[in-house]
Amino acid sequence: MRRAADSVRSVIDRMFATKAPEDALADVTALVSQAAAILARYPRSRPFEGFPEAANAGDPHAFFDHSPFAGRANPLAPPIEMEIKDQTVVGRVHYGAAYEGPPGSVHGGHIAAAFDEVLGMAQSLGGQPGMTGTLTIRYRKPTPLKTALRIEAGIDRIEGRKTFTTGAMYAGDLLTAEAEAVFIRVDMARIAELMAGRLAE
Repeated sequence: MRRAADSVRSVIDRMFATKAPEDALADVTALVSQAAAILARYPRSRPFEGFPEAANAGDPHAFFDHSPFAGRANPLAPPIEMEIKDQTVVGRVHYGAAYEGPPGSVHGGHIAAAFDEVLGMAQSLGGQPGMTGTLTIRYRKPTPLKTALRIEAGIDRIEGRKTFTTGAMYAGDLLTAEAEAVFIRVDMARIAELMAGRLAE
């Protein structure tokens, strides 16, 4: 599935600002429609124990593969590769032309979404996974497209049901954005109920 998603992602990147003539676009339309028809032959459901949100993913493979912001198997995602280093989560991402906001720069909404995912993964290290309560972004510099970006995130403190996290995004050594988020611990029985409902679809 990851290879198929990579191919779709490549089409999206090239489709975004192509100068292809109408006959070439007609060929692309036919091929994409054919691919959609092939996929339509098979059930939409996928059996996994988890769902695509970093904070409460259950099975981490479900999150990493299917997250709309980080998943390798989700063609909507850039994606984001994450690793844990000494209680710090490091995310690495490369945004193509389809994610453009200001000229040559990543759209701020995608930056916020990336922080939500990476900070969500970081807060889960505190032992009380929760949902995003607040997310505050400070945009320091334009974040360049087609550049290797790094996001570092960790837990600042825990107060009762609240986990406070901080993060920063870099292009090389250049700080482009910072974030703070508060996650609220949720009832795990409710999470299990949501997961059961997803598996039943």
